[in-house]
Amino acid sequence: MARDPLAAVSTIATPQTQPIPGRTDQVKNAAGGYVFGKDLWTRLEDFLILGTTGGTYYVSEGMLTAENAGVVFQAINEDGPRVVRLLTDISTARPPRAPKQRPALFALAACYAKGDADTRQAAKPALAKVARTTDHLAQFFGYYKNLGGKRTARGAAPTIGRSLRTALSSWFLYGDADAVAFKACKAAQRKTPQGEAFSLRDALRIAHPVADTEERKTLFGWIAGNVADEQAREALPAVDRFLTAKAVTSADEAVRVVAEARVPWEFLPDAMLKEPDVWDALIDTVGMTALIRNLARMTRIGTLEPMSEATRRAVARLTDRDALLKARIHPLDAWLAMRVYACGRSQPNPRADVQTWQPVPAILDALEEAYELSFGTVEPSGKRLLVAVDSSGSMNWGGGVVVGGSPIGSPYEVANAMAVMLARIEKGNVHVIDVDTEVHASKVTPRTNLREIASWEPSGGGTDLSLPFTWATRKKFAADALVIFTDNETWAGRSHPTQALDAYRRAVNPDARVIVAAMTAVGHSIADPKDKGVLNVVGLDASLPLIINGFVR
Repeated sequence: MARDPLAAVSTIATPQTQPIPGRTDQVKNAAGGYVFGKDLWTRLEDFLILGTTGGTYYVSEGMLTAENAGVVFQAINEDGPRVVRLLTDISTARPPRAPKQRPALFALAACYAKGDADTRQAAKPALAKVARTTDHLAQFFGYYKNLGGKRTARGAAPTIGRSLRTALSSWFLYGDADAVAFKACKAAQRKTPQGEAFSLRDALRIAHPVADTEERKTLFGWIAGNVADEQAREALPAVDRFLTAKAVTSADEAVRVVAEARVPWEFLPDAMLKEPDVWDALIDTVGMTALIRNLARMTRIGTLEPMSEATRRAVARLTDRDALLKARIHPLDAWLAMRVYACGRSQPNPRADVQTWQPVPAILDALEEAYELSFGTVEPSGKRLLVAVDSSGSMNWGGGVVVGGSPIGSPYEVANAMAVMLARIEKGNVHVIDVDTEVHASKVTPRTNLREIASWEPSGGGTDLSLPFTWATRKKFAADALVIFTDNETWAGRSHPTQALDAYRRAVNPDARVIVAAMTAVGHSIADPKDKGVLNVVGLDASLPLIINGFVR
């Protein structure tokens, strides 16, 4: 008797290469498996956090950028003010949710260029909050030229309307006059993403802001070149410190100014920032975040060398527990700094030369200790977690994860680093497994040395993300929550992850929660969007362990 083909149709166990019968909200991922399409706003949030730099194993950087730009414009058409609120929330979150401001600045520029009147009205107060530096303002202006400009013989020119003038004015009026002066002194000119010069003087002339105090009136006149330096320095302390710093002509003078006036490093002439002795003095005065960010520079120019006095003092600051906690350095921040410094290579701008340095072992040790110390007083959730790291071939793709122009490792390495952090925070209530088309034992423990992870290789092969749930069901592993680090490109299973989760809840723990942490900004997830017990998160969010902690509570 011929087998009935209808007997193969099942909503309980469906091959991942086929959609679940009756579900119309599934889409095919780049690997050929069926997953749940993320809604428009989740995709927008993913883009604002992760951006598109580097692409993924399956999707090129150019294609991923085009797809996400389309998401931005679609969201603006649907609800522009909501886009503004979302990008502002992500941009201003503390601790930071996005490693780079560029996606938020691009989306804000798109709101001005393509949004309706309500959208532009909502965007006016957002610019000063999102574009917090001259560099940010230059990026926004460059994006706006491309999206809302007009063609000229030399390329494109911005279309300047009242709304944009008001927004630019808000940048100059946000905060007290000396705070704005401080930003102007740190950087009066930057380049747009297209490589064109952008100056605050030009922006001021476009905006025509109306000064609300005498100090701000003096500041505007000084930026425009209509107020003398002596008059400006009398009214604005930041300008006084800036002019004092800019007047130095030798490394000895710069060291004296740093020691006596405590000027920030950005105020010094560019030539002085190439002097090892100047950075030797700055080690004791710059903020903790600035110190960490400039370790590569100090190594490259020779300030930090093996067994030097400068290295000893830098190590002392990096391993000061109270200073780390005061600066709110997160373990993920410390790990990223360690990976960037250890790689010895950076190219933040594709048009710039590659910068290289030879890492100093003592600094690497200090960054590792900073990681250990930065856990601070994070309270564990007290819940049992099963953490599954996707170890398929796509998690080890060549492009890897790039931070600040430095390759820090594969998505697999980053996922394992996060798994270690969770294991450390939860103090023994975490079990970690690797998953491809089988379940493999993981090397992760709370005491895993993060340097070891760089040498780990994923098991490779296909991807079946139903396995964490089927494995936990078979083992009767009573987890309060399951955390999955993945690129969501599952395809190889005989049942969908959501079907396997249903079976686990029926057999083991009906209240089990799931966190799907995506390593790339693709537009889909293995998680059922109708399941309120599942949380989708994305990217190198420094607060991820705390988000997981709160969700499983």
